[in-house]
Amino acid sequence: MATLLHIDSSVFPHGVSASRSVTDAFRNAWQEQHPDGEVIYRDLSQNPVPHITADAHTAGFSDPATHTPEQAAAFHARVQLIEELERADAVLIGAPMYNFAIPSTLKAWLDNVILMGRTAMTEDSKIKGTPVTVVASRGGSYAPGTPREGYEFVQNYLQAVFADALAMDLDFIVPELTMAPQNPDMTELIPLYEASRARAHQDAETKAKVLAERLAA
Repeated sequence: MATLLHIDSSVFPHGVSASRSVTDAFRNAWQEQHPDGEVIYRDLSQNPVPHITADAHTAGFSDPATHTPEQAAAFHARVQLIEELERADAVLIGAPMYNFAIPSTLKAWLDNVILMGRTAMTEDSKIKGTPVTVVASRGGSYAPGTPREGYEFVQNYLQAVFADALAMDLDFIVPELTMAPQNPDMTELIPLYEASRARAHQDAETKAKVLAERLAA
């Protein structure tokens, strides 16, 4: 029985959020392949995890037997999130671009699950090689060759985190120009937005099915 960890971080609800519509398409296609599988779902906008604290941080570098009560409580919360990640056969993350970067709620989750010697920078990590699909939606375009290419800090950052630090098998789906329908200055870009949206939904369905078949093999 395969387990999918599905994380959304958009501040917008279902039906409005571009990233949520694509993660939903992925999840639905995944569940068609794994009707008896488990989906662990976290909506970081509705139920944010605690930002990392000094107690949570220092506890990750010290012997649990030496933890203060405050460190023990903070570290326990981190371990719960880490164990969810370790249980997953695949991970799906909605990561919209806000002000050139990922949502702070997603950064808080990452700060909790990145633990040196357990999930990061170790050959013994249980998440090493786990496939993670990130839906990196953005209001404009930051693709290579565009005027704002140098402001793309979502894919660059998540590449460093998931592929380099956590050694996971990272893939991106990038719906772009999502502000075109709302911004009068972007009206002429609406056809490109619609094409990008359709391509993202198709990619989500295709990638979910291919991944599900790969894990079932």
